Amino acid sequence: MALKCGIVGLPNVGKSTLFNCLSNAKAQSANFPFCTIEPNVGTIAVPDPRLEKLEELVNPEKVIPTTMEIVDIAGLVKGASKGEGLGNQFLANIRETDAIIHVLRCFDDGNVVHVDGSVDPIRDKEVIDFELQLKDLETVEKRIKSLERTVKSGDKDAKKAFDLAQRIKTHLEEGNSVRSLDFDEADVPFVKEFQLITSKPVMYLCNVDEASVKSGNEYVEKVKEAVKDEEAEVLVIGAQIEADINELDTYEERQMFLEELGLEEPGVHRLIRSAYKLLDLDTYFTAGEKEVRAWTVKKGSTAPQAAGVIHTDFEKGFIRAEVMKYEDFTEFGSEAAVKEAGKFKIEGKEYIVQDGDIMHFRFNV
Repeated sequence: MALKCGIVGLPNVGKSTLFNCLSNAKAQSANFPFCTIEPNVGTIAVPDPRLEKLEELVNPEKVIPTTMEIVDIAGLVKGASKGEGLGNQFLANIRETDAIIHVLRCFDDGNVVHVDGSVDPIRDKEVIDFELQLKDLETVEKRIKSLERTVKSGDKDAKKAFDLAQRIKTHLEEGNSVRSLDFDEADVPFVKEFQLITSKPVMYLCNVDEASVKSGNEYVEKVKEAVKDEEAEVLVIGAQIEADINELDTYEERQMFLEELGLEEPGVHRLIRSAYKLLDLDTYFTAGEKEVRAWTVKKGSTAPQAAGVIHTDFEKGFIRAEVMKYEDFTEFGSEAAVKEAGKFKIEGKEYIVQDGDIMHFRFNV
């Protein structure tokens, strides 16, 4: 599935360091603004402990995790909406993503310059929000102008889009992001058509120093307070620590380092899972002797749509899906035992795939 999360923030907040840790793609990381000009795209494996358990039970030849794409977008600055600091290019890159990871600098370090001269994550957040809102306002105003003529001709859909655009315009002018507006289900296709940056779901990532990685700090508390009405997740990660973990050669060394810090797993694992959730994705599994594999579907997908992720022929010729719940399979230990317990289900075209389903598809071409 070609769904992407974009990492955004001011220059020098740790975006490229974080991206490198996520993807192992070596984006240029340096102590000056605009070191990332073109967006770096990394395809990353989604860590899922359920795969390890399935491997243990099935003993397959190979195990394949599901993946997602992360885009490292160059640092935005004040005036980006008017083209400052390559702003137009950066904003176009953000528009192409499906969700936003907003990185905020929450650490003091005199050796790392801040584009505005001091550390203030709330100010930084507001700078980015303001630039994205301004760009959306420009987009909506253009749309209103283009719809005016069609509305006069009596086109009902154009009238609906026009009224919605006016409502969004007012909301943006009041300094709000589009995602904080409540829309009726019927409005959603129109909103998607507008391609507004601030309608995308967002997660805030507080980049902290080593001392704050376990329990946060004053900056983190300020961020949590500032975004409490947004229903957005706030994650605390030390990008430099993640980079240090990445440099260690063995799993054992990484585990020892994490234990010293009082952490159970690398922060990037939590970040990847949260980003996956932010994109509104679910995972289902196929499990056999040749391979155990995780597959990605959009939440709410039907069984034929899930089959289509493997191959379009599976969707076209879909007959039925054989489904076991992950919990049942791990409890009973085998497909035969799941069947014996009466937990093995045959599902048709209307079945909505649940996260963790183990599926086998019957189809004909």
